[in-house]
Amino acid sequence: MSRYDRYVLSQYLVLFGFFALILVAVFWINRAVVLFDNLIGDGQSAMVFLEFTALTLPNLIRMVLPMAAFAAAVYVTNRLNGESEMTVMQATGSSPWRLARPALVFGLITAAMMSILTHVLLPASTSQLAIREAEVARNVTARLLTEGSFLHPAPGVTFYIRQIDPDGTLNDVFLSDRRDPEQTVTYTGAEAFLVRDGDQANLIMVDGLAQRLDTATLTLSTTVFQDFSYNISSLLKERAARSRSIRSIPTIELMTEQNQISATEDFTPGQLAEELHLRFARALICIAVTLIGFSTLLLGGFSRFGVWRQILLAFVLLIVLEVLRGVVSDPVLENPRLWPLLYLPTVAGIATAMLFLQMAGRPLPQPFWRRATKTAETAP
Repeated sequence: MSRYDRYVLSQYLVLFGFFALILVAVFWINRAVVLFDNLIGDGQSAMVFLEFTALTLPNLIRMVLPMAAFAAAVYVTNRLNGESEMTVMQATGSSPWRLARPALVFGLITAAMMSILTHVLLPASTSQLAIREAEVARNVTARLLTEGSFLHPAPGVTFYIRQIDPDGTLNDVFLSDRRDPEQTVTYTGAEAFLVRDGDQANLIMVDGLAQRLDTATLTLSTTVFQDFSYNISSLLKERAARSRSIRSIPTIELMTEQNQISATEDFTPGQLAEELHLRFARALICIAVTLIGFSTLLLGGFSRFGVWRQILLAFVLLIVLEVLRGVVSDPVLENPRLWPLLYLPTVAGIATAMLFLQMAGRPLPQPFWRRATKTAETAP
């Protein structure tokens, strides 16, 4: 690469890092607020919150990376035009195709980053996040030991603790089990203890009362007990048995074992085909949006009023590509043989950028009335 190409490419990368950092921070704050309420409200520590946040970052970066690449391409090209650097290069005989070389290299770099995200980091982080969510779901102590609050660890179950002593003793425990529609069971105990035995968790209540209400006969029976063991492991079985996400499946497995995945897991062939080819299409779309951001600003040449029209056109084209990406997914979900449609936005974006570069190199002829006006003005 020439010195000019390296200079422009460095500007692209610096602005790309800046815009990516800003966009990730904005999206992360929105996600972190909800994640903080869910985890801290369930009794988790700050370290668990930070771990979950780190595991969600690859997905956030995947969402904002094309937008950051587009913004960097538009901003750098606009600055080169405003400072007449692009004009000087064109005056020396450099064609728009020649000037687009740094933008193309920048698009390839961002495409490589996106490929690493979609094929390596995102499946690994999604898989690890599912494992940690299952571990947190099985952590009965974190989900149930919250004093002074009525908790609902499962539908139809209410749990309350008035106070927790430093040694782990639970005081004034209330447990209501309404999962059986034919009868409601309510347990109250002066004290209780949590006992773990492998994957099984038992709540040992001491000096309490068990009340069983038969809804069919409206009969209430009570039993006073000195100690009673209640298995609470079943409260979390449903969350722990959840299947893996399609995003956590490695790319190699999607390419070689689609039939086996469809047979053993709840994924259709269309969903597997869409996920596999979207991982490649997301990387290629970075090249398209980068070239569109560069080539659109070359239309019209230098102007003291700026290139706001070209910037608006580039932004509209970006929206069109995003809409097109959403439209082509539904046919692939119904028929996996239509997977080439997922690459249509990339092909359309690159073709549009090539058209704009051709127009910038060979401007369209002016209408005949404008040529006649200029001829009349220059006539003696």
